Amino acid sequence: MASPTVVVDPAFEGAGQTPGLEVWRIENFQPVRVPESDVGKFYSGDSYIVLKTTVLKSGAFQYDVHFWLGKATSQDEAGTAAIKTVELDTILEDRAVQYREVQSHETDKFLSYFKPCIIPLDGGVASGFKEVEAEKFEPRLYTCKGRRAVRVTQVPNSVSSLNHDDVFILDTESKIYQFNGSTSSIQERAKALEVVQYIKDTYHEGTCDVAVIDDGELDDETGAGEFWNLFGGLVPIGNRDPAENDPVSDTFTRKFYVVEEGKVLELDATPLTKDLLESKKCFVLDCGTEVFVWSGRMTSLEERKAAYAAAEELLTAQNRPKHTHITRVIEGSETSPFRANFDLGGDSVGSEDGRSKVAVHPRLFACSIVRGKLEAIEVFNFTQNDLLSEDVMVLDTYDEVFVWIGENADVKEKQQALDMGQKYAEQAAALEGRPETTPVQKVTEGNEPFNFCKCFKEWDAEKASIQGNSFQKRLSALLGKPAQTSGASQRGAVTGSAVSARTGSDGAHEFVSYERLKTESEDPAPGVDPARRESYLSPEEFKELFGMDSEQFYKLPKWKQEMQKKALDLF
Repeated sequence: MASPTVVVDPAFEGAGQTPGLEVWRIENFQPVRVPESDVGKFYSGDSYIVLKTTVLKSGAFQYDVHFWLGKATSQDEAGTAAIKTVELDTILEDRAVQYREVQSHETDKFLSYFKPCIIPLDGGVASGFKEVEAEKFEPRLYTCKGRRAVRVTQVPNSVSSLNHDDVFILDTESKIYQFNGSTSSIQERAKALEVVQYIKDTYHEGTCDVAVIDDGELDDETGAGEFWNLFGGLVPIGNRDPAENDPVSDTFTRKFYVVEEGKVLELDATPLTKDLLESKKCFVLDCGTEVFVWSGRMTSLEERKAAYAAAEELLTAQNRPKHTHITRVIEGSETSPFRANFDLGGDSVGSEDGRSKVAVHPRLFACSIVRGKLEAIEVFNFTQNDLLSEDVMVLDTYDEVFVWIGENADVKEKQQALDMGQKYAEQAAALEGRPETTPVQKVTEGNEPFNFCKCFKEWDAEKASIQGNSFQKRLSALLGKPAQTSGASQRGAVTGSAVSARTGSDGAHEFVSYERLKTESEDPAPGVDPARRESYLSPEEFKELFGMDSEQFYKLPKWKQEMQKKALDLF
C-alpha cells in the first residue's frame, strides 16, 4: 500500500488489483479513468496514463506504467501526466517501471498492448473531440513504420507525403490502398497489411475493397491508375526526409549522472557497477536513444519527481529529440535493458519482483549479429503472426532456448542462427544468474515442435505451412485467396495431397517396410523423402504403427503428427 503521508488521487483507487489494462486521460490537470469501451482510443491533443498489470508465475503482480503524450498536448498536461505517473507508482508499492511515450515514437512494449496498431484521432478535451461524420468520409493517408511494432501516423493527403522508403495506406470511402515504397522491407509491408485489415474492419465494417500498389507499378489491374489519379496523376517521388532518421550515433558514449537538488552532475564511472547505485539517491543513465532514471528505495516522492524533471532538462539543454525515450526504474525492479549496462562482477542489479530471477512468461526476440555482437529486439505480447519468414527469432522459455529460422531469412543469418542462440543463452546467464548449460535447440519454419508451439496462446498449423514470404502470406489471407503450402511443411498440412502423395498420381508407388524407413535403419531404403517417411508405409502397417489410417493421421495438428513420428523414429 501507499505510504500514509502520500495523498492518493481518487482516480487511482483500486488500480493494479486485476491483470489487464487501465487507462486515464488528463482532464483539467486531473486523471480521469477512461471507460473500458474506449481503451485503445487516443486523441493527439491529450495526455494519457496507461497501467499494464501482469500476473507472474508466483502469483504476484508486475506493473508497467506508461504516460502517452499526444503531439498537440499542452506542456502543462504533459507535466501533469509525468507527475501523476510517479504518484500512481506509490500506490503500486514502488514496483512499477515507468515509460514516457511520445506520439509516433512509442515503445514496442506500449504498442504491443494495442495490436495491430493505434491510430490517434485529431482533437482532445480542450479543443473538443472530433468524431468522424458518417455522411462525410474524408480520405486519409497514413505512414506505417516498423518491422514488428507498427507506428501509424496520419500525414497530409498529398503526393508530396509519399516516398520510396516507407509503406503508406490511403483510406478512401470505397477502397483501401497500400503503397509499398521500393526500398521498404518485406516485414514492413507485411505488418502494414495487418493495419489495412484493422482499418477495413473498424471503419468499413469489413466490406470495402483493398488494392496493393508497388512503387513504380503502373498496371491498371492492380489499381495503380486509380491510386495515382487520386493524387492528380503520376508524379515523381523522392526519398524519406533524412531529418526523420534517428540522429543519435551508434558510437554514442553512455553517460552516468547523479541527481542532487534537482540538478544532474556527471560522474566519471568506468566501468558501471551496481555499487554506484545508492539507495538514498537518484541517478540518470543516458544511453543515447534511451535515458534511464533510477531511484533508490529510500528516496522521497518529491526527489523522484525532481529526478525525472532533471532528465528532461538534460535532453532539452542538449537539443535532443523530444521523443527520446525516458524510462524510470526503482531499486529492486530494474529492467533487463537497464541491467545490461552494468559490469555485474558475478552479481546482478537486484530484482525483487521477478523481472530478472524467473521468467514471467516465454519471451520472443528478433535476432541478428551486427559487427560480431548479438542484437536482440524483444517482441512483446507475441503471437504466431510475429514469426516473420525473413527473420531469425529466439524463443526463451527459461528452461530452454529455441532458435527459430524463417524460410526466407538471410543465408548468412541462417548459418549464424545457432551462434545467436548460444550468445543469447550466455548473456541471459550473465544478466540473470541462469545456468550456463541452458539447452539451445534449432527450429525451422514449418517444423515447429510441440514445446515451441505451446508457448503461443494459439497455434495454427495450417498458417505455419503456407508458402511465400511474410507479405505474400498476409496478402493471401487478407484477399481470401488460397495459398500454397511449402514442400518442407506439407507433413502437417491438412490436405488431400498429403495423403495421395504416398502413392503418386498413378497409384504405382511401392511401399517400404517400417524397418527400412526408420532414421537409424541399418538397411535404409534409397530415394525416400526424409521429411515424409511415414508416407511410404503400407496402409496395414501404417494403421498398426499409428493406431489410425493415414487420412485420420493427416487431420491431426502438425505437432501431434511430429510427436508420433518421433516416437516411431520416423522424424
